[in-house]
Amino acid sequence: MDSQIIERVRQYVMGAVKTPRYEHSVRTAETCRRMCSVYGQDTELGYLMGIAHDMCKEMQPRLIISLALNDGKPVSALESEKPSLLHGRAAAVKLYNDYGIDNVQLLNAVRNHTFGRPGMCDLEKILYVADKIEPGRPQSSSGYIDRLLKLDLDTVVFKVLEDNLAYLKSKKKAIAPITVQLYESLKDLKQ
Repeated sequence: MDSQIIERVRQYVMGAVKTPRYEHSVRTAETCRRMCSVYGQDTELGYLMGIAHDMCKEMQPRLIISLALNDGKPVSALESEKPSLLHGRAAAVKLYNDYGIDNVQLLNAVRNHTFGRPGMCDLEKILYVADKIEPGRPQSSSGYIDRLLKLDLDTVVFKVLEDNLAYLKSKKKAIAPITVQLYESLKDLKQ
């Protein structure tokens, strides 16, 4: 991956989101880079998808929806109620349109990092996990991350997903059907 593109995206993100979200994006990028090293993926792609994953999170709802719809997929009822949930889809469109990034696995990772999906490639799994375990998250001590990264990638996704579902249930938040499908697909692998 061209380091100039990565820097352009990083600069955009720094200006497009508030400082706490930018810092989260940097930590997610660094966690992605580390996970890519552990799981045999391109570390620069990992950094790029991590820094870019929330680049559209703080956009106006109409703009997020407009960008996301460019991927040709429908907007779910849950996404209609809370348009910020479309930020990954919007970011994938922006990366493709504005930066010429056409790596399908990277774009899918950014597109699907919020809900996950069954059949994710390794880059998708890495970003899905890194977003939830980066060191700024309350549960993410260095020991916690080190223990997770000794496991195979599917097991890491399953454990992080279990924790995330428990959190969402405890807060009485809606769970996207595709996230439930991801959980069921991984549960079947673990049996």
